[in-house]
Amino acid sequence: MKRMIRGNMQLQKIAKDFQGLEQMMTMIPMLKKMPIIDISETLSLMDNKDLLIILNEFSLEEQGDIFAEFALIKQLTFFQQISKKRFSRIFEEMPSDARADLFQILTQQEQIDLLPFLSKKIREDVLALSTYPSDTAGGIMITDFATVSKEMTCFEAIQKVRFDAPSKKTIYYVYVVDESKTLLGFITLKDLIIAEPDDLVSALLHSEFVFGFVEEASELIAAKIDKYELVALPILNNKKQLIGIVTHDEAMDVIQAEHTEDMERFMGIMSSNEDTDYNRASVFSHFKRRVVWLVSLALIGIFAGLIIHKYEAALLQVIILVLYMPMVAGTGGNAGSQSATVIIRALALGQVTVKSWFKVLWKETRISLMLAFCLGVLAFVLVMFLSWSNIEILPFSIEKIGFVVAVSLSLQVISSTIIGATLPLIVKRFGGDPAVVASPAIATIVDISGLLIYFSIASYFFKI
Repeated sequence: MKRMIRGNMQLQKIAKDFQGLEQMMTMIPMLKKMPIIDISETLSLMDNKDLLIILNEFSLEEQGDIFAEFALIKQLTFFQQISKKRFSRIFEEMPSDARADLFQILTQQEQIDLLPFLSKKIREDVLALSTYPSDTAGGIMITDFATVSKEMTCFEAIQKVRFDAPSKKTIYYVYVVDESKTLLGFITLKDLIIAEPDDLVSALLHSEFVFGFVEEASELIAAKIDKYELVALPILNNKKQLIGIVTHDEAMDVIQAEHTEDMERFMGIMSSNEDTDYNRASVFSHFKRRVVWLVSLALIGIFAGLIIHKYEAALLQVIILVLYMPMVAGTGGNAGSQSATVIIRALALGQVTVKSWFKVLWKETRISLMLAFCLGVLAFVLVMFLSWSNIEILPFSIEKIGFVVAVSLSLQVISSTIIGATLPLIVKRFGGDPAVVASPAIATIVDISGLLIYFSIASYFFKI
């Protein structure tokens, strides 16, 4: 923790003091002591020509790691402004998944210009990885792993691992394959080091293992890594041959991206493939992502106005009803959003399914009844307290008005909770993403239902 705080302080100092290339050159020793991610954040502020000069002060391996942490748009502009021969040296040192991500956004001509400068192994690797969709296991896997044969001794296996030279991020598992590259199991690096040099790999083999297929959705792969607390997950093709691995870091990136997407959808913000960084995204980009839902819900909200217009006569006779309209509508919206949030999260974690809708509905109904009783009593007390001074001019008894508000609020809470719980299940049932049942949408729907409940009950009890 102290090291992290110290690194952040150094980053802030460099960002504050940075005024040009000459000053940055003097700070190279300080930069080299910092974590790669902090170095990348600092250098990403630089002009691409100056950036190339600074990168030359680092080893090629460090250049690849630093460059891989840049935003894709920064990587692309850097690629377009330097020679392809020089760029290829950085490109080859990048993690294989980062290479594939950048290669996929290059134009066909840019890809053709870069490929001749790459080694045969890197060229074949990047072309293979770039063919997989980004939302599948193939799109997030890397090819940086070590393999051994079960007939090897532990001494021979260690020599093979040295030859494969996997990065320190992926060396925890050593995968055991046969001649056709079919995955037989794995051994841990700890097992390999502790064993006697003459021990056979087959004696240490873990033949029961979790794996994923290359076509599987990336969020399912991330869920497996999270569930089984793995450092990495082997990825197989349909012949059960090992073709890559997905690391814990990649899984966390997928989960974070999924959570961000769900949060945006739930709040009525359209997902975008553009840079999601708030500062980098343009004003128009933010506008595009927000306007559709807001315009749609504003049009739907007209129905609320029509309901109020229909009951205009009732409002004129019992004007005090207006005072408690926001409380009824707002409480219903909050209850619906709470219920929807709980159910969407439970669906995402696999705690509930569409098949268990009746169980969910029964549980949420019982919860809503308890909430309704609590809030109904509170509403009655508030009406008695806030409207007591106007008791002489009220057309009906304050107790009756309090009763109408309390019953309306209670029924609104019950209906909103059930609506919030069932809408995500309905969307899931028809193959959609439950997160599209956005919080603003639920609020608008329950506002309309709340007004109908409120005025219907008022009209019944006040005979207006």
